[in-house]
Amino acid sequence: MLPFEHSTQLRVRYAETDQMGVVWHGHYVQYFEAARTDALRANGGSYRALEASGIMMPVVELGISYHKPARYDDLLTIVTRVAEPPGARLRFDYEILNEAREQLVTGYTTLAFMDAATRRPCRPPHSLRALFT
Repeated sequence: MLPFEHSTQLRVRYAETDQMGVVWHGHYVQYFEAARTDALRANGGSYRALEASGIMMPVVELGISYHKPARYDDLLTIVTRVAEPPGARLRFDYEILNEAREQLVTGYTTLAFMDAATRRPCRPPHSLRALFT
């Protein structure tokens, strides 16, 4: 199943733009989260199910590079990739493209698996490991 890849589309809302008419840089992190959640769901997983089983997934690392701006009403495609199976952590890579397929933003997030009761790191559940192997 690896490398895993999933695409999500989002349209830039007016409230997400700044005075210069471009997407404010912090909103890209929210786009990553929406795409990551959608990718998990499309692959048969969900944050809700993980949390119900006592597993939390905090973001422990984030990286982002801005190449070109997105603007109001642009239809964005966020490509989410997982290249390696999850261990104690799971890394998601992202590429945001506009309708002309120009690369606007690249980035990644690394999430750790944490036992909700003890707040200690743990291994991912078998069901999640199976999604990416």
